[in-house]
Amino acid sequence: SGKRGPVAFAVVCRASAVPASREKPSARPLRDSPAVLYHPCVFIAVYLETYGCQMNVNDTEIAWAILQKSGYTRTKEADVILLVTCSVRDKAEQAIWNRLQHLKALKARRRQACLPLRIGILGCMAERLKEEILHREKLVDIVAGPDAYRDLPRLLAVAQSGQQAANVLLSLDETYADILPVQTSAGGKTAFVSIMRGCDNMCSYCIVPFTRGRERSRPIASILQEVKILSDQGVKEVTLLGQNVNSFRDMSEVQFQSAAAPVLSRGFSTVYKAKPGGLRFAHLLDQVSRIDPEMRIRFTSPHPKDFPDEVLQLIQERHNICKQLHLPAQSGSTRVLEAMRRGYTREAYLELVQHVRNSIPGVSLSSDFIAGFCGETEEDHQQTVSLLREVRYNVGFLFAYSMRQKTRAYHRLQDDVPADVKRRRLEELITVFREEAARANEAMVGQSQLVLVEGPSKRSASELCGRNDGNIKVIFPDADTEDAGGCKALVRAQPGDYVLVKVTSASSQTLKGILLCRTTLSRSAACH
Repeated sequence: SGKRGPVAFAVVCRASAVPASREKPSARPLRDSPAVLYHPCVFIAVYLETYGCQMNVNDTEIAWAILQKSGYTRTKEADVILLVTCSVRDKAEQAIWNRLQHLKALKARRRQACLPLRIGILGCMAERLKEEILHREKLVDIVAGPDAYRDLPRLLAVAQSGQQAANVLLSLDETYADILPVQTSAGGKTAFVSIMRGCDNMCSYCIVPFTRGRERSRPIASILQEVKILSDQGVKEVTLLGQNVNSFRDMSEVQFQSAAAPVLSRGFSTVYKAKPGGLRFAHLLDQVSRIDPEMRIRFTSPHPKDFPDEVLQLIQERHNICKQLHLPAQSGSTRVLEAMRRGYTREAYLELVQHVRNSIPGVSLSSDFIAGFCGETEEDHQQTVSLLREVRYNVGFLFAYSMRQKTRAYHRLQDDVPADVKRRRLEELITVFREEAARANEAMVGQSQLVLVEGPSKRSASELCGRNDGNIKVIFPDADTEDAGGCKALVRAQPGDYVLVKVTSASSQTLKGILLCRTTLSRSAACH
């Protein structure tokens, strides 16, 4: 989604022979090539950069796990640079094209030094623009779509022979369930766990069903195993990831294949038929939350249509499921929502918001909004402004619309809102969001917030930062404090610790406060 900046790390490999007999029929190089052979003492260093959403961060960890299993280790040098890309918005793709221009000069210098540099494009942009990527200035050597990461070792081998290599075939069943992602931040206290891939919603503006394919869910057993391993490694917060997490549907267990399809949120509809059978998201959330009472559980990104009461009740009851929901609205205008094929009206969305707040007191809400969608009038825009004021979100992700090829909007609608109008409307939405978020956060001044410590603040070495249950950043002094467990000696909070912070000031994005004590998730829940 473009909500994160680029994340980078490097790996190195001792290359070995790649027998032609091991190649999968569904994954072929761009053109036929003989078996690729290398001297066993040749090292190939691979460097990965991640652009875009949290799913891409997780994809990078999956790709690295596959490379590591093939014998790769990390290094600071690079003979191959792989960019894990996003294609949701034009701005995300432009960042990649700009990066490729920087790499072009580096590749030319390496060629002169007789040390060839190979460049690869992975992820959604590879799926969407394979031909253009391969042929533009012949700069890119490797193209791999989101379902082709298992093929990376072979693609790298083909590229090292001097040929371009590509695999962008989408899969109906690939979930990488048997691959444990390798965390790219050693010792990190938070982690992402992919529970499903693809999306069936077919919103008219969205490229995801075409770059990541149809919905398919991981078996619950493999998810629980991964979360248990993360817990054993000391991870204190896990975010369950998917394009539409709350439509999760595990069909791997025969006894649940005839279960009835869940009922949609009241006033919501969908373009696809109800899908009976399988273990659903409420069951997964229940099982994941039982693994470690000291591990916070979040999930993103859901669709508002899939919030049955049992999910809301579970969030309210379990102390380690964060009282924070992402409810992507996209627009406040019923007319625009219909054009977007979102499956709900403004009124149905607001009714859901009220139901969520009644079910989960104190819940923190976040949302996505698109400014300047096809046919959006000034009145439509003002309805989005009023929705922002009425709901008062704590966190927001707002973007100007950019037309994507292959989508329904590309084939059926006109991108008729001028660029300067989109920019102006986006700025207005951002201004209103910040005003309302500041008011929502100011309501926490004087309250104590349970914060998971992430590390030093970026702005001051004398302060620490972390996030509260609502996923809002909290800044507080790095100072000696008491331990709520009864330890008389003063302690210093460390990454992965839970601390209580009394909020003294607030802005639209950050809370600041004073450190009260170190505690635990369970102890804090028992006190409230």
